[in-house]
Amino acid sequence: MAARGGGGGDGVGVGAGAGAGRALPPHSPSGPVLQTVEMHTGGEPLRIVPRLEAAERAAGGLSLLSLRREVAAAQDHVRRALVHEPRGHAGMYGAVVVRGGAAAEGAHLAALFLHGAGYSAMCGHAVMALGRFALDYGLVPEPARPETAVRLRCPCGPVTAFVPWDGRRSGNPVRFHSVPAFAVAADLAIDVPGHGKVVVDIGYGGTFYAFLSAEQLGLDVCSSKTRDLVSAASAVTEAVKKQFKLHHPESEDLAFLYGTILTDGKDAFSEEPTTNICVFADEQVDRSPTGSGVTARIALQYHKGLIQLNQTRSFRSSTTGSLFTGKAVKATKFGDYNAIVVEVSGEAFYTGTATFTVEEEDPLKYGFLFK
Repeated sequence: MAARGGGGGDGVGVGAGAGAGRALPPHSPSGPVLQTVEMHTGGEPLRIVPRLEAAERAAGGLSLLSLRREVAAAQDHVRRALVHEPRGHAGMYGAVVVRGGAAAEGAHLAALFLHGAGYSAMCGHAVMALGRFALDYGLVPEPARPETAVRLRCPCGPVTAFVPWDGRRSGNPVRFHSVPAFAVAADLAIDVPGHGKVVVDIGYGGTFYAFLSAEQLGLDVCSSKTRDLVSAASAVTEAVKKQFKLHHPESEDLAFLYGTILTDGKDAFSEEPTTNICVFADEQVDRSPTGSGVTARIALQYHKGLIQLNQTRSFRSSTTGSLFTGKAVKATKFGDYNAIVVEVSGEAFYTGTATFTVEEEDPLKYGFLFK
């Protein structure tokens, strides 16, 4: 994958000779030429940056968490340019593929995850899409049929995606095994301004979420207006942040509440799908059922004795109706927590490729947010 930077050093290439013979629009010679592969998983977009040379130069000797901090400090204009308007939108999501030191320890690739407000520690929908991408773009030297294990390093730790492979191209469904997932708190009373006392669960699936039924907030996850669900979920997130301190067994960099997931309250095991909506970061709404959210919700259900090992549940997004499945596949320990490894499965699809350029005199060249 050749880099193309136009002299700016931030160039990205999706393949040798990509774009050959196709003139780019006028752009700043010192600015980035960013080529991306576009995908979605369950409706949630993923703008993949196959290579960011500035990140790879910084990656030498750094852990992925340290690289995440470095990129946020020195390369955040790339995130803003790709995720914010006019190239992106309030619901856009991205992933930067990283090779070199940060992808060491036996991984095929590492990834940094980008959203409207910053950088997340884990993203299940992105892992499923990146699993396909890794096979189709040659990051796995010898894919196996009928399924290939793709080893990824995420800021929260190593995960493995299992991707169908027919010898020519990847397929669906893609499944992945999570980092250890665990219940942090069950039936925790929180005072939410404008809503009063509610009871939430807090689970970890690579990142931390608060969970509660929308009914506690006077809403219906399937029929209430999305704006009302987003406002209520955001109020819960802010209240939990103020009233409950999180701790991560390995790194305090990971000890933050990523968002709140409102559910239909159907936590007991059933063959029927349970519906939820995930509101994360700065009021961003996941179009999919949320891979890391399904992981954390399975961990909570297992903790409460509502689901057993290898019982598969279906999770539906209230925004698009798309489905993921999840199941606990192994009990383990993570620090002081009784944890489980969760398998999440869904479908990821390609939607195209894009080349983005910058004109230096553009006052909005690195994007803006409009909500």
